[in-house]
Amino acid sequence: MSQAENPFLSLAAPWIAGLTPYVPGKPVSELERELGISDSVKLASNENPLGPGSRARAAMDTVLAELGRYPDGGGFELRRVLAEYHGLSPMAVTIGNGSNDVLDLIAHVFLQPGTESVFSEHAFAVYPIAIQSVGATARVAKARDYGHDLDAMARLVNEQTRVVWIANPNNPTGTWLAAESLKSFIGSLPKTCIVVVDEAYTEYVAEPDFPDATHWIETFPNLIVTRTFSKAHGLASLRVGYALSDPRLADLLNRVRQPFNVNALAQAAAIAAINDREHVRASVELNRAGMQQLTSAFKRLGLDYIPSVGNFVTVDCGRPAAPVNEALLKRGVIVRPVGNYGMPNHLRISIGLESENARFIAAFEDVLAS
Repeated sequence: MSQAENPFLSLAAPWIAGLTPYVPGKPVSELERELGISDSVKLASNENPLGPGSRARAAMDTVLAELGRYPDGGGFELRRVLAEYHGLSPMAVTIGNGSNDVLDLIAHVFLQPGTESVFSEHAFAVYPIAIQSVGATARVAKARDYGHDLDAMARLVNEQTRVVWIANPNNPTGTWLAAESLKSFIGSLPKTCIVVVDEAYTEYVAEPDFPDATHWIETFPNLIVTRTFSKAHGLASLRVGYALSDPRLADLLNRVRQPFNVNALAQAAAIAAINDREHVRASVELNRAGMQQLTSAFKRLGLDYIPSVGNFVTVDCGRPAAPVNEALLKRGVIVRPVGNYGMPNHLRISIGLESENARFIAAFEDVLAS
């Protein structure tokens, strides 16, 4: 929106005035209203098609009668359960309204004008937004094979660098870093630099040398690991995530965390979900079968795709993806174009139910043929 359209731009901080907001995927209801269609499928937002597990659903039922009360502002029980699950102190836990909230807290605590922050090309779109929202300077390392090039990232770190962001696995590419290289990289960073390892999709990964960075928190006091209940646990609508770190870092994050930032339903569901291994296992198995279903179709169609360990896969359409996406929308299939990530020929498809994946494949073949 221009100055003429929004005269309040002149009142905003200059880095806010120039900020481009995050654009979420189109809701099913809005698409169907616009196009006059029904029975659409949404494979755009990396959601778990199974939704919450039975334990989480039962836990939410128990708090419905108390929704007129404020939730536990400090998330005492949730922090206790998360700390026990990870073998850490509750003082090491910061809870958030989704992991996005925690990422934003990190930016507000450790970045300001005159400081710099490093992330990778093709990495999660929230990182540059969080950096710019506080007036810091973003430094973007060129990717290697659509994933993080740790050597390139290290070269951008200097005395002004305060935060380095690493998504492992990465969204939207699904690429990942092995334990040895990532641990070595973290150890090479100056102690004045916070490194954030964003593990939103970690439950889906079966690679033997994939790291669990939460095990390194006591080794690296400048490390923050973020997790979410939106993916494998199926609680995306409730918005609950968390960070694990040295308690001294968590103390700073909790100074700016808004009270009641995780609602009562979300806290109850997350407490139940964290130990619901059966539901996570079912979600992972469904995802693995769906990934095979989609990648087999891409191979049959002769299309390149980025091997992914998340609950999504990004495919090269071999042509500009925007018209392909529009044609899919008209067929009631919602996926995610990633031109804003510098990948104008690619679409990211979330793994859905078998029938939803089949619906996408049929529509995709039809669009490419036409």
